[in-house]
Amino acid sequence: MISGSEQSPPTPTTGTATRRTLLTAGAATAATLLAGASSAQASDSTGSGTDTGVMTGLRALEEQHTARVGVFAHHLGTKKTVMHRADELFPMCSVFKTLAAAAVLRDLDRHGEVLYKVVHYTEADLVDGSDQTRAHLAEGMTVEQLADVAVRFSDNGAGNLILRELGGPTAVTRFARSLGDRVTRLDRWETELNSAEPDRITDTTSPRAIAGLYRKLVLGDVLRRPDRDRLTAWLLNNTTSAARFRAGLPATWTIADKTGSGDYGTANDVGIAWTEAGDPVVLAVLTTKPTLPDAPYDNQLVADTAELVAAAVG
Repeated sequence: MISGSEQSPPTPTTGTATRRTLLTAGAATAATLLAGASSAQASDSTGSGTDTGVMTGLRALEEQHTARVGVFAHHLGTKKTVMHRADELFPMCSVFKTLAAAAVLRDLDRHGEVLYKVVHYTEADLVDGSDQTRAHLAEGMTVEQLADVAVRFSDNGAGNLILRELGGPTAVTRFARSLGDRVTRLDRWETELNSAEPDRITDTTSPRAIAGLYRKLVLGDVLRRPDRDRLTAWLLNNTTSAARFRAGLPATWTIADKTGSGDYGTANDVGIAWTEAGDPVVLAVLTTKPTLPDAPYDNQLVADTAELVAAAVG
């Protein structure tokens, strides 16, 4: 039995996700293969375990999109799990912002005084993708507002400003280590951290590692209940995944997630989804195109991957 906060989804304050009605030709073939699969358990990148229809589908998507796809998905009710390249490193990009916001809630704020502190900044503090913070340049923003727009809008200026409150990017690495994650690391600031070179180990995570962190933050007791509810509400109201998880997962699922994007066509989405029955599914999809430095973000790849995986575990 699922216990505690893992038992039922929180109530979202925005509309439910939309579902794609068509798969591309390659993904449609993969879905047909998936329908005949006898097991939802997929092997990892070492090739160990049972090679199933979902694995065949994921490999087909990689070939179709000239991409590397990493997946970790776990249904907490049925215990079904899908892993593909689950322990390989991928560029983290803006999925770090959830970790930074959580670190502020756990390590800096005690009685609300830090969240309510107004941070003043200048145009020189802002980078590309800072629309929310730029709109409040004159009056500044509270730490809570910065964390909110960093997660919900993926505002890069806000991401840097909360990193500054924490003491720099390596604070996210320390936060991950404090939760038992020896893989996830952040080394640079926005927007340099999104360069996503194939051989880079800085600013990276793995599907298994980042999924584990999000599970602990949203479904575990890392944060006090009010802070966990606050962080979850930000994720539920994410505005950046309409073409990713919210396009690929069933429309009846409730989704709390965070996206990330970078060079080499890097497109990520990580979070918790609750099925129509209220069962939580931990899901991380990390994608990149190591041979295509100027490739655009591939939202469709993330959506198609999410759809295949949801069919396998849901």
